[in-house]
Amino acid sequence: MAFQTLPDGRPIPHLTGDERPMLDSWLDFHRATLALKCAELDDAQVRLPAAEPSALTLLGLVQHLAEVERNWFQRVVGGLDTPPVYEEETGYALDPARGLDEALDVWRREIARGRELCDGRSLDYTGRIADGPMAGLEVSLRWVLIHMIEEYARHNGHADILRERIDGATGT
Repeated sequence: MAFQTLPDGRPIPHLTGDERPMLDSWLDFHRATLALKCAELDDAQVRLPAAEPSALTLLGLVQHLAEVERNWFQRVVGGLDTPPVYEEETGYALDPARGLDEALDVWRREIARGRELCDGRSLDYTGRIADGPMAGLEVSLRWVLIHMIEEYARHNGHADILRERIDGATGT
């Protein structure tokens, strides 16, 4: 299947074919959607919260998803004992010295490392959740990919609202 993109540059998820490429393509689509929501914004704009009492920001979402990438792919799938990416485990806390470009670079590195760890592993490969309310449970790579698609889809909905509040941009 030829690689296809939408007019905004995001990859079109596979519409037919094998399960693994389809799951990977949907996750890549959602990752690209988050990047698109941050495109052409400055550091001040990505720090604007959604609406009181929420402190949710686009910058916080990028940082959070870097933490999510590290958790599920390095800790669970890879079985690695890696520290959090940021000083606050959820990633939502903003550091005045850290801007969007740095956060996007970190997020992209976490994505690349996750891809490396998943490469060559079957969807039935299992990892173990290290902590939290599901600590000790085994999950398949299939489950992790589906969960990551769900995680991004949910947060991209938040990103839609944040972007609309920042500059009125809607859609995608």
